[in-house]
Amino acid sequence: MLKKLMLAAAMIFASMTLSFAEVGEDGLHKQPWLRLTFKDLKEDLAAANEEGKRMVILFEQRGCIYCSRLHKNVFSDPEVRKFIEDNYFVVQMNLFGDEEVTDFDGEVQTEKNIARRWGVVFTPTFLFLPEEVGTGKTAGTASVQTMPGSFGKWTTLNMLRWVKQKGYEGEEHFQKFHAREFLKQKEASE
Repeated sequence: MLKKLMLAAAMIFASMTLSFAEVGEDGLHKQPWLRLTFKDLKEDLAAANEEGKRMVILFEQRGCIYCSRLHKNVFSDPEVRKFIEDNYFVVQMNLFGDEEVTDFDGEVQTEKNIARRWGVVFTPTFLFLPEEVGTGKTAGTASVQTMPGSFGKWTTLNMLRWVKQKGYEGEEHFQKFHAREFLKQKEASE
């Protein structure tokens, strides 16, 4: 009986840990789809375009409870994970990090200074980039959409879909798109 209880507990623990992203030495959560790059944004955008994916910069910080919630409750969902893997080139940045970043205008600064330059003050924050960035622009001025905060599965997934479909170029506001899609998703699950 004790062996069965121990085995059951081990299986429960294993299933729980599989759905959570591990945390790196920098204190940030690590997902297999996060890109390790030299943080030269022109090169990163070119690589994203080569793969037919949209580039997004994801700012996080050590100890961020909202980042942890995002990784544990949203990124662990197979549907969200697959959509990101299939459609996005995600570059993770540390809000207080010291790695150098080369912005689209050629300016080189640390992650923490580039965050300040772009007005990023909260984690997590997503900056969605267009396929092309004009001369002299920064990632902060070029981003087509910014999503600060940790939302649930459907808000996050619908934002990813809306940006992928270039909803920001149309007349439908994201909130209306999200409400419409959420109703469809709710009906499909009933």
